[in-house]
Amino acid sequence: MSNVVIIAPHADDETLGCGGTILKYVREGYKVYWVIVTSMTEELGFSKERINNRESEIEDAADEYKFEKVFKLEFPTMELDRIPFKDLVDKISRCIIDTKCEILYIPNYGDIHSDHRIVSEASLCCTKWFRYNTVKKVYAYETLSETEFGINNSLESFRPNVFINIEDFIEKKLEIMGIFKSEVGRAPFPRSEDVVRGLSIFRGGASGYKNAEAFMLLRERIE
Repeated sequence: MSNVVIIAPHADDETLGCGGTILKYVREGYKVYWVIVTSMTEELGFSKERINNRESEIEDAADEYKFEKVFKLEFPTMELDRIPFKDLVDKISRCIIDTKCEILYIPNYGDIHSDHRIVSEASLCCTKWFRYNTVKKVYAYETLSETEFGINNSLESFRPNVFINIEDFIEKKLEIMGIFKSEVGRAPFPRSEDVVRGLSIFRGGASGYKNAEAFMLLRERIE
């Protein structure tokens, strides 16, 4: 089985973008690794209570997914544009090497959030075959509240070409999404149960499933 790495700018992006796919991989025996790029700190204005709650959410979500390992890179959330790009690439690179990653999921480059765009670009820097020869497939995932607000042009729009059946996992995905209480709201808020389920139905309708998650295959290397 292949080793799968999910790069999340913020904890909960992995669930919005590929929660059902993660559950599917784990059930099928793949080793799945979670890389959380940013974290909350008091220096950024977050209370100790909020920080502790977020750490508990991460632990609970990791237990539900049964990740092989969780990497916390601990860059400042919402401030990735202020850190040296090389530092971000170096830390993501180490995760790719340590896990012997073969299948990589990254945020969509066209997302409106600058953290997503920067993480996407840094992650792609870690897919060059002559430095990361284990990486065989790279997918971009969509993140509700970020992807649909991105600039819609030929370079940056999300145009899915891979659809994964998550009919057996949509309820569990929604259950895990509920762990991130501070990130979930009521419809029509994008990060709500109704909208997450609705997107899965829409993507399923495009691919012949009741529920699906959609991805862009950015790169594939076949031996």
